[in-house]
Amino acid sequence: MKKFFLAALVLIFWQFLLPFSAQTCTNYLITKGASQDGSTMITYAADSHELYGELYYAPAADHLPGAMLDIYEWDTGKFLGRIKQVAHTYAVVGNMNEHQVSIGETTWGGREELKDPKAILDYGSLMYIALQRARTAREAIQVITDLVAEYGYYSSGESFSIADPNEVWILEIISKGPNNKGAVWVARKVPDGYICAHANQARIRQFPLNDKENCLYAPDVITFAREKGYFKGQDKDFSFADAYAPLDYSALRFCEARVWSMFRRAAPSLNLPIDYVKGVKGAEPLPLWIKPDKKLSVHDVMELMRDHFEGTEFDMTKDVGAGPFRLPYRWRPLTWKVDTVTYCNERAVSTQQTGFSFVAQARSWLPNPIGGVLWFGVDDTYSTVYVPMYCGIKQVPHSFAVGTGSFDQFS
Repeated sequence: MKKFFLAALVLIFWQFLLPFSAQTCTNYLITKGASQDGSTMITYAADSHELYGELYYAPAADHLPGAMLDIYEWDTGKFLGRIKQVAHTYAVVGNMNEHQVSIGETTWGGREELKDPKAILDYGSLMYIALQRARTAREAIQVITDLVAEYGYYSSGESFSIADPNEVWILEIISKGPNNKGAVWVARKVPDGYICAHANQARIRQFPLNDKENCLYAPDVITFAREKGYFKGQDKDFSFADAYAPLDYSALRFCEARVWSMFRRAAPSLNLPIDYVKGVKGAEPLPLWIKPDKKLSVHDVMELMRDHFEGTEFDMTKDVGAGPFRLPYRWRPLTWKVDTVTYCNERAVSTQQTGFSFVAQARSWLPNPIGGVLWFGVDDTYSTVYVPMYCGIKQVPHSFAVGTGSFDQFS
């Protein structure tokens, strides 16, 4: 296990993580008006064969003037550099802070030439730093975008789910490359009463250019795409996803398919066709968000995270790989060749390589310490037991704590 920390002076935030790729994650976003009790929710499945599931904890802390924060890449533990620390940082339990702000992510890569190897901040560091510094979802977006403007963005294309007790946002971001410091990005507030999802593919297409209440974006997000030759046309027709993360078949079949499966279960009445995720030419793209047929409970959202495409032609319990016991599990790789023909397994929301997952629930009518609940589980979402962790706890239960377990040693 590689040991590395995100720390400055009195704050030591230990993370005992194996190197892993988070490019196989799934997020669902639920607004107040779409939930049964008026809470907001986001989900996150951190999927990797090499990720040991643990519940991180960073206490609130005060920092001396001039303090600096060491940045280590979340995936590998590589030291990336140092940034200025703020005077006070908030307590963080897993991916939720003491103000009920929660953040999840999925990686989509995007245009390879835009990665900046000299930048300091990776997507994992941005999540946890934003949680330490933000009291609302909007503040978290401001923290993330201000930081990448100053220090650069190290990772490839990323979608973030960001929620507080009142608002739910999706933020998509990609670096501007080694010769252009900073990043281009766009953030949209999910309309109340609607649900959204992303799963390793950029999903924000056209967006309003004059609606700061519901949409924020980098001032050069369109002009930069024009300069690079990614877009030609009028501003109103600009699509962030098409410019910075052009679709291919794997993005449809392995990524957008997970979004489709969530939407078809939450809103059967829409009869969303499967054609788009099968790569049928001319098929309509999936909407960014939908209105569910009924308001969702926490349990409903947990069940959405346990999906293997049951009841569809992608049903993993019924194809030849399921065997006599109808198992939905498949080894990697997702694709393989026999003679000259390429075949694939499906990539479901629920998968055996999940390190940890959660449903973050924020409740505006309760005091913050008990209003925010991180329903946390390790391993496969289909069989995990989600355990409630209040965002006001001062210590992580021993059985979930960082450093109390290992892939390498039996206890």
